[in-house]
Amino acid sequence: MPSHLFADRPAPQPPERGVVESLITRTRRLRGDVDAVRRDTAHGDTVADEHDIRWRWHRALCDLAVHQLDDLGAHLGQLRNGLPDGDADSPAAVTRGDTMATTAATEADDETRSLQSRVGSAEWNLLTDEVIWSPELYEIFGRPVAKGPMTLDELPSVMLAEDQGLLQTVVTECLVDGKPIDSEFRIVRTDRSVRTLHMMGEPVLDSDGCTASMWAVLRDVSELRRSQRAVHKSGDTLRRREQSVRTERRIVAELQEAVLPSWRGSLQCPQSRPGTLDLAGHYLPATGGGLIGGDWFDALKLPDGNTLLTVGDLTGHGVTAASTMAMILGALRGMAVAGVEPGTLMGHLNQLLDTAEQPALGSAVCCRYRTETRTLVWAQAGHPAPLLFRDGTGRALTQLDGVLLGATSGAAYEQAEIQLLPGDLLVLHTGRLTDRTGVDRLLALGPRLTGARDAQDSVRTVVEEFGETGREDDACVLVARIGAAR
Repeated sequence: MPSHLFADRPAPQPPERGVVESLITRTRRLRGDVDAVRRDTAHGDTVADEHDIRWRWHRALCDLAVHQLDDLGAHLGQLRNGLPDGDADSPAAVTRGDTMATTAATEADDETRSLQSRVGSAEWNLLTDEVIWSPELYEIFGRPVAKGPMTLDELPSVMLAEDQGLLQTVVTECLVDGKPIDSEFRIVRTDRSVRTLHMMGEPVLDSDGCTASMWAVLRDVSELRRSQRAVHKSGDTLRRREQSVRTERRIVAELQEAVLPSWRGSLQCPQSRPGTLDLAGHYLPATGGGLIGGDWFDALKLPDGNTLLTVGDLTGHGVTAASTMAMILGALRGMAVAGVEPGTLMGHLNQLLDTAEQPALGSAVCCRYRTETRTLVWAQAGHPAPLLFRDGTGRALTQLDGVLLGATSGAAYEQAEIQLLPGDLLVLHTGRLTDRTGVDRLLALGPRLTGARDAQDSVRTVVEEFGETGREDDACVLVARIGAAR
């Protein structure tokens, strides 16, 4: 426990003025640096509006740091202005005093004016019942000077009820046990505003070691505590949001894992008949850490020996998009197994999205590959057409009529058929794969794709070319190579 303050003991020696000046200079420099960070945070290109949670947390932290540095600078300014000038009769002292007085007048007034209105002192004499308040303390309490200072017994009358017991406890411990006071409580001013005060005090002992009075400094820390609460609140909100995002990403990833093809890599169909497909697919996640979207790819062997090929994309991200994707992909598989042709199938999917409880738009391409004849029957809904690579050259199939899924009721979807040759390579992809560079970059891979050993190597080539960092959204690619005739 710190030693008690004696009424007749010598005052401690103040620090050297040069030390205080150095601290003031460093504090101002640091305050300027923090203020620059605060301005950058407020006007950064990555922050769009005041409702961004991370931005609010950054701003609250910077405001708190600036507030505390302002208080520190004001405290140091008061300490400097109160220092004695030494021997006032010496020429050096006179010169130094004039210079320091001028500096203090120009630099410290703004710093200390705010602080002086928030810091006051008081002394309660237990022997004479005299109470002395500094003028600043009257301003803090909102109490007219004409009413005089408040005694220790009167103080609880202006405090919130839940803080009255705390004040009584710390005052009793100070007066009886000699414990220093370092506590906070809230008062209600005459204008009904609530202020938070930080009180630091000690007993003043007489020469016999008995408590003669209690001295205290009270500081209005309402703004500081408000800034701290803003930091805590925004930080808690940010942590909850990040936890929610992590949870949603995990749920979506698990849902996607359950819905998309289990093979994911290369799917080798039986080679007992000519025209058999060699298949491979890949899902490319966004590199920016965003939520998973509603992209899908699928290849399914049908009961009649044909094969379903499809890729698609739904608007939105997260659980809603993933669950809608699961619904669409389940319906698509079911209708394909039932023998529904691609054009008619697209119309049913459009109706399903148009009447769904969760409104959504989607694009898709659906193909039915007939193994016996090596023909591809396909339809599209607002989606990039399949790419056909033959003899090292690639081209997009002719675009068919078909609006986005869910865009309008009763939409019809055009269907087309194309004859494929042994060694042909089909590439189906979602639009975001080529958003940044266009489909020409993908077509330029023709020699590498057709020269690849198998479909998996072709997919690997596409991923190497388009899986670069900076991808803002996820994408899918599906490759199908037509087997050679026997």
